[in-house]
Amino acid sequence: MADEPIYHEGMRRLQDLRETRAIADRLAQVTLRTSFNDEDRAFIAGCAMVFVATADAEGRPECSYKSGMPGFVRVLDAGTLAIPDYDGNGMYRSWGNVLVNAHVGLLFPDFDRQKRLRVNGIARIDVDDPLRAEFPGAVFVIRVAAMQIFPNCPRYLHRMQWLEPSIYAPRPDYAPPEPAWKSFAAFRDALPPRDRDGKD
Repeated sequence: MADEPIYHEGMRRLQDLRETRAIADRLAQVTLRTSFNDEDRAFIAGCAMVFVATADAEGRPECSYKSGMPGFVRVLDAGTLAIPDYDGNGMYRSWGNVLVNAHVGLLFPDFDRQKRLRVNGIARIDVDDPLRAEFPGAVFVIRVAAMQIFPNCPRYLHRMQWLEPSIYAPRPDYAPPEPAWKSFAAFRDALPPRDRDGKD
């Protein structure tokens, strides 16, 4: 995949329509990389959220918001990220796609500093990943082998400030509260046994 062109025919058609092929090529030349640099590492370590794009085997897309405490996504080495999966609604629409189509697109935004970073790569899920013990509250860990890393123009990124973390965000020595929806009558009997205790 590293040898694949960054732009496909559809992208080129729109670039030619808007006469942006030259600047698109220059941006790829100047900003595109396959290894995380020190600035990327520091940026990701400060991010409390990432938007994850996946697609199923037929190419139908999903986009999801994943978050935690700042630095919950970890750069493991020059080309690999680790993302913890936390308890959710159990639908697994995004991570389930990875099992049939490993291509993922990640967008790390920082609304306070008005910066963003994109990472495209290949993901794999390991429920027994040894890193899981290093991520409090993780159900499993997703490792992403980065194929394309590049900053994204922040021009239209709204400026917003971080106020406080979600009370559900896992962290060391902290037991998040149970989400209210798990106590709703419509869902109680369908919860996995680990979540059903005391709710019947």
